[in-house]
Amino acid sequence: MSRPTPLLDRRGRPLRDLRISVMDRCNFRCTYCMPVSTYGEDYAFLGTTERLSFDEIERVCRQAAQLGVSKLRLTGGEPLLRPALPDLVRRLRAIDGIDDIALTTNGVLLDRQSAALADAGLDRVTVSLDTLDPVLFHQISGGRGDVEAVLRGIEVARHAGFRDGVKINAVLQRGLNDDGALDLVERFRGTGVVLRFIEFMDVGNRNAWSVERVVDSAELRARIEARWPLLALPPRHPGEVASRYRFLDGAGEIGLISSISTPFCGDCTRARLSSEGQLYTCLFASQGTDLRSLLRAGEDDTALRAVLAGVWTARNDRYSELRGRPAPVPRRRIEMHYIGG
Repeated sequence: MSRPTPLLDRRGRPLRDLRISVMDRCNFRCTYCMPVSTYGEDYAFLGTTERLSFDEIERVCRQAAQLGVSKLRLTGGEPLLRPALPDLVRRLRAIDGIDDIALTTNGVLLDRQSAALADAGLDRVTVSLDTLDPVLFHQISGGRGDVEAVLRGIEVARHAGFRDGVKINAVLQRGLNDDGALDLVERFRGTGVVLRFIEFMDVGNRNAWSVERVVDSAELRARIEARWPLLALPPRHPGEVASRYRFLDGAGEIGLISSISTPFCGDCTRARLSSEGQLYTCLFASQGTDLRSLLRAGEDDTALRAVLAGVWTARNDRYSELRGRPAPVPRRRIEMHYIGG
């Protein structure tokens, strides 16, 4: 299929990426995302029929592709808890115009699912891993995580045949895990795994964010470079969020995502679809657009495509660029486990 004319929002940003939360549940209770004090045994997650079905997700993606979306990312919660996920990947792979399908996971179930996902056509896996320290990892994950299980999953994924390999996302918090940053670099240098550090963001309402806890990318780069010299690399495509660097000794590359110190709202091409079919145009959104009702009301594809186009062309979000400015009314943001990362 020929590329559609780019659909632009009010700031001239094209729609290229759709992030899809396929599962609101998670097998961790990370203190900054789903603390057990809120998400305990009695918490009411979505029921099976409340989540979008694979048919509904595929339908949204087909219409999004006709509006210019070429990249999909499956997220959660923990997406590998969604039964038969390779079946969805296979269906999305068959959509004209979709060039890239990735998945973000905590990695615990990768050892048993990587082969099927690669066979279905998944291009890349990104694993969230904030520390190698087993005690701290257990603590951050709410007492449910085993870092060795995650490392085992990463190792299996490395050899599963994903076209674009494996990446790791690490969020550093000053005074919590930032002293282990160089341990992460040392562990994955030379393995072909691309490690990316993300500045601690004020996503959701429960992560006790403060600017004092942010480790600035420039500071982190200086720490890394003092031990392993780096060379900046050019972006591979417009809107790439990570600044890329390669090690001068040839041991691969790392990425720095500077969403606090250097906001990239001006290049943001991403929309997000929640597990129950709410479409959001910003990670920091307070409300979305209900696609599930439209899908289940029998509306045709033309109507669905018109809603998608209308939401994007009305978009004016630039939260990170405005962070710190007084808001007329404090907004309650959507939680990260619900909207995906």
